[in-house]
Amino acid sequence: MVSRVGFGCGGLTGVYNSPLPHEEGISLIKQAFNRGITFFDTSDLYGDNYDNEIMVSKALKQLPRAKIQLATKFGCLWLENGQFGAKGTPEYVRKSCEGSLKRLGVDYIDLYYQHRVDTTVPIEQTMGELKNLVEEGKIRYIGLSEASADTIRRAHIVYPITAVQMEYSLWCREIEEDIIPLCRELGIGIVTYSPLGRGFFGGKAVVESLHSESFLNGHPRFIGENLEKNKLLYNRLAALSTRHSCCPAQLALAWLFHQGDDIVPIPGTTKLKNLITNIESLKVKLSTDDLKEISEAIPVNEVSGERDPDVLAKLSYKFADTPVI
Repeated sequence: MVSRVGFGCGGLTGVYNSPLPHEEGISLIKQAFNRGITFFDTSDLYGDNYDNEIMVSKALKQLPRAKIQLATKFGCLWLENGQFGAKGTPEYVRKSCEGSLKRLGVDYIDLYYQHRVDTTVPIEQTMGELKNLVEEGKIRYIGLSEASADTIRRAHIVYPITAVQMEYSLWCREIEEDIIPLCRELGIGIVTYSPLGRGFFGGKAVVESLHSESFLNGHPRFIGENLEKNKLLYNRLAALSTRHSCCPAQLALAWLFHQGDDIVPIPGTTKLKNLITNIESLKVKLSTDDLKEISEAIPVNEVSGERDPDVLAKLSYKFADTPVI
């Protein structure tokens, strides 16, 4: 059980903006907890030299650990050539978990994800070591991020998968075809990252300019002609949000909440006002007709640009099958 909305901590140490000073990031995490968020998501990938996990650890020292659901991840790493890679060998799983436990300053991790699937290692081998970590009490639940349907099904046989983390938003709905039905068949929760389209439906690149250090400056959906076409989609959502007496970000999140109680978005932000806006989206009530109208206002076939930049595309769930033992 987690709070209805989680908090994605990754952006606190860069990615979309310059990294926040630890004091500011810790304050925001505490503000989120004080407003009812208990589910916090980090990774050993985020920030330079594991800075995100280190920041989160400092916040945890000021919060009641037993009331927090802490998620972190392993297995996605920067390569020397500026590319991303994935690693899922049993030895790496254990080494990564031990490192995260130490940096986070905790005795156990509530939800431990394979961040990206290593397509050179059978998922059964990765899962075998994760199962060992559960039995040792170092992690409580196992998750997969950007895993294919076949990988999820095979992993679930080794040990029950508790949550699958995928990108899911108004302009990214591919998982409705295969991943969501499979997760519901198996009783797996769905944690959705980038629920605001990497901030697009919060106004990034539309009503506010992108930070000079943001990786979105090279993202296919945020550049050139693609961005100009996508702005039309934002304007449609903005018009609908006015009718619902909320802002576009709240309507986009409310649409997600209404897709099912097993779907938990984890929007991140560096600003308190955005945090409050995101939480208050829970108050927006939508009918079946409203949901249809919102979906039709943002047709996925009208979204311009690929979901991922080239550096991440090869690690998409669509290419995340692993060898058969």
